Amino acid sequence: MVYFVPAWYRENEWSEREQSWQERRMHTEFDDTVKHMQLFHRSQFSPYRILLLGHAPNFRHFLHRQSVYHAPYWSCFDAIQEIQRRKVRVFSFHSLTWPEDIEYLYTPFVVVAMRRGKKYAQLEFGEDGNLIRIDMYQDEQICRRNIYDDRGFVSATVIYEDGKPVYRDYLMENGVWKLRYFESDGHVEINPKYPDYLLSYGDEEQKKRFSRLDYDCLEEVIEEVFLSYVRLTEEKDIFCVAMHGLHVHFIEKIMMQRKTILSFYMDRYRITEHPEVMGMIREANYIITDSQENTKAIVEMDRTLAHKIMDITPYDSRVDPGISRQLSVQKILVAVDGIEDDGFVELVVQLGKYLLKNNRAEVHLLTRKAEYDRPEQILSRTASALKAERLPGKLASRFFAEQCVDELTVSKCMREQILLVDLRKLPELYLQITAISMGIPQIVCRETQFIEDGKNGRVLKNTAQLPQFLDYYLDGLANWNQAVVASYEIGKRFTTSVLLDKWREVIEFVG
Repeated sequence: MVYFVPAWYRENEWSEREQSWQERRMHTEFDDTVKHMQLFHRSQFSPYRILLLGHAPNFRHFLHRQSVYHAPYWSCFDAIQEIQRRKVRVFSFHSLTWPEDIEYLYTPFVVVAMRRGKKYAQLEFGEDGNLIRIDMYQDEQICRRNIYDDRGFVSATVIYEDGKPVYRDYLMENGVWKLRYFESDGHVEINPKYPDYLLSYGDEEQKKRFSRLDYDCLEEVIEEVFLSYVRLTEEKDIFCVAMHGLHVHFIEKIMMQRKTILSFYMDRYRITEHPEVMGMIREANYIITDSQENTKAIVEMDRTLAHKIMDITPYDSRVDPGISRQLSVQKILVAVDGIEDDGFVELVVQLGKYLLKNNRAEVHLLTRKAEYDRPEQILSRTASALKAERLPGKLASRFFAEQCVDELTVSKCMREQILLVDLRKLPELYLQITAISMGIPQIVCRETQFIEDGKNGRVLKNTAQLPQFLDYYLDGLANWNQAVVASYEIGKRFTTSVLLDKWREVIEFVG
C-alpha cells in the first residue's frame, strides 16, 4: 500500500481551502499529490490511500473537482470527531431549526436571514451549491459561525465575542463538542465525557483513549492520532509525504524506520531555506521533485543523494492543438509575475517596438496572482513604460492582461496563443508543459528539460533579442511549424505512461 500525506492546507492552518462560490479563487488546488493520486487512481497499478491531517469538512467536493471522487482516504479529524459517515448528503438550510419569524433575503451571492428587521444569519454556499457556512449575528455583530460538513451535519462551530473569535469547537455527528481550540494561545481541551477517538483501518474500527485531556496546541493532538494510525499499517507500506512546514517536523519523528518518499513541489517548501531537514532527507528511502531544477538544488546540498532522487513532473503532456492559427490576430502570451520593475519596462519596450512592425500581433500579459486590481496594475505599468520610451500611445491598446489563477483558466487562455514568452530565471513548469501539449513555440532565457534551443523554442541571451526571435516564429510558417513538431516529440517524454514508468521505478527501489 502507498499512503499519500498531502499538504492541502489554508496558509499555515489545519484547515481546508474551501471557499464561497462567489469569492475570487486566490490559489490553485492542484499540486504534486493531486497528480500522483490521479495517476494511481486511473492506472490502478498500485493500491493507495490518502492520509488527510487537516480539518476538511468538504473533502468529498474537493475529490470530485479533481475527478477522483472515489479515492480511498483516512481523515485524522474524522477519527478525532468519531465520524463514521462516508457519503455526501444533500440537505437544505430550510431543514434546520429556525425561529418562526425568520424572513429570507435571496441576494445574487448569499442568503440573509432577517428577524424583526435585523440581520440574524448569513448563509454561504460552495461552488456546487452546497451549504458550507452560516454566520449568526447579534446586535449587528457576528457571534457564532457554523461550518458544515458535506455529509450533512455541523462539523465545527466558532464562538465570537465583540466580533472576535474566542474558541472553536470540533463536533461529533450528534452536535456534541469533542475538541475545543482556544484562539488566544492555541491550547486544546478534549471533552472529558468523550475522551476517545475512533481509528478505522481496513474493515475494522477501534476506539482509543486520548493520552490526556489538555494539549498545548492542535498539532500535538494530530500527531498523537496520526501516530496511532501509522502503527496499524504494515512494515512494507510506503508513505509519500508532501513536504510542508506545518507537518514536516512531527512527520519526521513518526516516519522513523518506515519506508518514506519525500515530495518537493515548486516553492511550497524550499530546501535551501530549511537545511535543518537534511537529516530527514538523508533517512528517506527516496525523494521526488517536480523539476530538474529542484533535483539539482537538493543534490548540490548533498551529492550522496543522487542515487535516490528523481524528478516526476506533476503535469503530463498530451497532444492538444490550440486554435491560434485559426485566428486573424497573432496572440503572444508573456508571463510577467516575478519580473522586477526594470526588467518589466525593458520587456514591454521591446514588445512595443515589435508591435510597430507587426500589425497582426497583440501581447497578452499573463499573471497567476489573484488580487482584484492586478490586471489594472499591469496595464498601468505597461502604458507608463511605453510613454516613457515615447512610443505611440495607441500601442497600449494592443496589450491585454490575462489573470489566470488556476490551471483550467491557463489552459483556456493558452489555446488562443501562438507563442509563449517566459523570460524569468525559472520558467513556470505548467506553462511549459501546456505549451508542449498545444504545440506552442517558447522563447525563454535558459534551457530546461522542456525546451531545446532551435527546436521547440529559442533561448535568448538578453531582452534586446526578443523582436528578432518573435520575427523568427511569426514572419512565416516554416520555423513555427518546425517548433510545433518538435514540441510534440519532446512531449513524448512526459506522457502519462512515462510518468507511471518512473513511479514504478521508484516503488521498486523503495520496496
